[in-house]
Amino acid sequence: VAMAATSRVMRAVRVFEFGGPEVLKLQSDVLVPVPKENQVLIKVHVCGVNPVETYIRSGTYARKPALPYTPGSDVSGVIEGVGEQVTAFKKGDRVFTLETVSGGYAEYAVAAANRVFPLPDKLDFRQGAALGVPYFTAYRALFQKGCAKAGESVLVHGASGGVGLAACQIARACGLKVFGTAGTEEGMNLILRNGAHQAFNHREPNYIERIKECTGPGGVDIIIEMLSNVNLDADLQLLAHAGRVMVVGCRGRIEINPRDTMSKESSIIGVGLFLATEEERHECATAVLDGIEAGWLKPIVGSEYPLEKVAKAHEDIICSSGARGKMVLLL
Repeated sequence: VAMAATSRVMRAVRVFEFGGPEVLKLQSDVLVPVPKENQVLIKVHVCGVNPVETYIRSGTYARKPALPYTPGSDVSGVIEGVGEQVTAFKKGDRVFTLETVSGGYAEYAVAAANRVFPLPDKLDFRQGAALGVPYFTAYRALFQKGCAKAGESVLVHGASGGVGLAACQIARACGLKVFGTAGTEEGMNLILRNGAHQAFNHREPNYIERIKECTGPGGVDIIIEMLSNVNLDADLQLLAHAGRVMVVGCRGRIEINPRDTMSKESSIIGVGLFLATEEERHECATAVLDGIEAGWLKPIVGSEYPLEKVAKAHEDIICSSGARGKMVLLL
């Protein structure tokens, strides 16, 4: 009888083979996972969709999960149960996560307790699902890896998506001069409302020249780069002396001339949130929660999809004409 009581089932997206969006299979008979020691079970209300999840699904990413698996890392919801040794959370607490153990595209998800954070009442669950990966990545790129300082300038190359908007808000609040690019008029207006001092349309043929006119001969100190396989060569021309490009996103290879780094002693630095230490994650969480409390950190939610439309979400996050905030799945 005890066994039967724990064998509840849920709806969850499962991937049985690597490939295109069509390999995402919604199933209704997946067992609800049970939290182990130092883990919590979350009833998922909303789950964020990130570009990296499409790379992992396609089998082209450095990290390959064992098949079958459920994608998804940053969920928001309510604590349903806790494993042994967990004292920070109790049933009913509103939370958001940075990553999950069992996968977030599901009605319930298990996560390590140290990857779960309280969701302030100021934010709804949709906004909660836009916190983990975007804001922690943006903070890590700017400060933990990019060593940004107040008074410096930053160009967010692809600023209208989840990470881009997070970077604009954080950089502006921390005293940087913020430039951003987007692919649509709507996207440009969005980044101007969320911290950018100036916005540029990266679909216009002469936009790099326009950025140079605005930054002057000095160039920009930091570039947060969402599509390095397209922009890295141009980024190196835009940097100031000792400037650094933070590679947040990439979809392929690109050819550059390393001499461009020598002339300014500039740096190209990769950013991988999954490599953050416990202390670094705690620092990110503190910065994010402080920003929410202060009122300047406001996640922007873009396209919303029901779990049934997960394949469409994966298609759109790669192929859409321009991002407008964080894409989420509603459960």
